[in-house]
Amino acid sequence: MIKQKDIDALRVEPGKKIQLKDLATEWHKRKKIDGNGTENLKEKVNELLQQNLTDLTKAQQLLYADDRYSLLLVFQAMDAAGKDGTIKHVMSGVNPQGCQVTSFKKPSVEDVDHNFLWRYTKCLPERGRIGIFNRSYYEDVLVVKVHPELLQNLPEGKRNKAFWQHRYEDINAFEQHLHRNGTIILKFFLNVSKQEQKKRFLERIDKPEKNWKFSAADLTEREYWQDYMAVYEDAINATSTKWAPWYIVPADNKWVTRALVAEIVTATLKSLDLSFPKLNATQAELLVKARKVLEAEA
Repeated sequence: MIKQKDIDALRVEPGKKIQLKDLATEWHKRKKIDGNGTENLKEKVNELLQQNLTDLTKAQQLLYADDRYSLLLVFQAMDAAGKDGTIKHVMSGVNPQGCQVTSFKKPSVEDVDHNFLWRYTKCLPERGRIGIFNRSYYEDVLVVKVHPELLQNLPEGKRNKAFWQHRYEDINAFEQHLHRNGTIILKFFLNVSKQEQKKRFLERIDKPEKNWKFSAADLTEREYWQDYMAVYEDAINATSTKWAPWYIVPADNKWVTRALVAEIVTATLKSLDLSFPKLNATQAELLVKARKVLEAEA
């Protein structure tokens, strides 16, 4: 139903330069099904999401049992783009014992006294598990680039013209190191429009059950919208690699966002050579003995 070419179109190819203003935030408006309207599309996309959730549950069991790979999902976006909801829905059928979500807030004093990757390294998923970063080390080339006063103390001369390029190189090397050691990395930028963000902010203000989600700081950061679009473009263009690709996912309609992310995650896990461990002769013999002991019980 969602064609592979449409998924491929969301992936930023290494070396290709993207501009966010040229990319759709409303995928569904240009993707009709057999000439039918949006409601029919929404129904079919939700069916696909449910199937992917079922498949993802099975794939996670294999990932856990296989114990060779880990999966790291990185979510970045502007405020109100739907990161929390996407994570909640896409991972709703996953066994909590095999999945961990880390939401990164303002760094602590201890964090800023280490290198910028330190606090993220501590939260990486172990083999057999899925790790989800709700915001990530990319904040240090996004928020910090927009607000350079947040940059940690560094030795004299380190903040030169090549500073940000060096940070991109550090991130690429870090992700390549993880990939070489069995961590599959998928990075999602949820591409919401400024108009849709405004609509969602107003909902947070108007609906009492959503008041807690609104922060005055959200409006302050909204004033830097163009600055953020520029730094996102720079970061994505510099760090979408073969081993850690970026997917730019339209986010103006949450049901589309969730289905696309679920499709990508499920397809990626299915593509791995995962299997349940095979017992050797000694282990198989122990099972036979265990059966005899159990059957001999009164």
